[in-house]
Amino acid sequence: MSLAYHAREHGFSASPAFVLAQGLASVDLRPSRARLEAMAPQGERFLGQFMRGQVWDRLLREYYYERVFVDVTVHRIASWPDLGAFGDMRVFGASWPGPPGPQTPPENGTSPRVDVDRAAGRIGVLPHRVLAYRGADGFPVVVPVELAGHDAAGLQLVTANGLLPPGGRRAGLLAHAYRPQLIGLATRTFTGWLEVADDGTAVYAPHTSKGFVAPPRKKLLLVSNGLFAKYGLWQARRKGTTERLERLSAGKSVPNNACEPSEPPVTCPTRGMPRSPG
Repeated sequence: MSLAYHAREHGFSASPAFVLAQGLASVDLRPSRARLEAMAPQGERFLGQFMRGQVWDRLLREYYYERVFVDVTVHRIASWPDLGAFGDMRVFGASWPGPPGPQTPPENGTSPRVDVDRAAGRIGVLPHRVLAYRGADGFPVVVPVELAGHDAAGLQLVTANGLLPPGGRRAGLLAHAYRPQLIGLATRTFTGWLEVADDGTAVYAPHTSKGFVAPPRKKLLLVSNGLFAKYGLWQARRKGTTERLERLSAGKSVPNNACEPSEPPVTCPTRGMPRSPG
């Protein structure tokens, strides 16, 4: 997996660098209560004081405590001098593998499958945009992009020279906005096909689109988070997702439909987690 540090508002770092960390992830599906409690001060540092009390404890039980830990063993860190990833790249750890080759186009074609005008309008008002694709050694590469226009072929993207490899490939696009302590945010995610010409011209054809908007009021946000977490956990148990994930974590075989191919990758490893700033 990869972690891209591409924004600095409302945080504690004054660094102007765009930083990409790549590594191998392991998931603790059933963390101890002690580990969850030990993480609370770090969460409150970024998200504000947790809500406590008889009513809040009951409402937010799943939201606070039905969580998973993702531990990442870092393989490589790449950084650029500014958030646009312009300038010389510095690499720490394993050497950069170079650009990946082009991928085979999907059987159903590479043209846009969602309304491009609507997609451009939705992400045009969101200040942060990153695009991800599979690197030459299998690690995801995440780079900042800007929207330069759109037409029937897709979204026209602009980024620093050399960040996007030539040819066609599957790619994901994220646009988002957030406020202090994540009290109020908006996201729009796409899967689709990226085509980069030899001169660097990049066109992204979106195939799927999802997003959400969280209200900029803390108590209303926490109520919705708590209810979404309760519903998500109930749904995961009802569909057997929790049991399948535990079998996967233990290295046991699971049915072929444990994660349907049509689902986004993020759908399978969640357990009782809302699509929210938490």
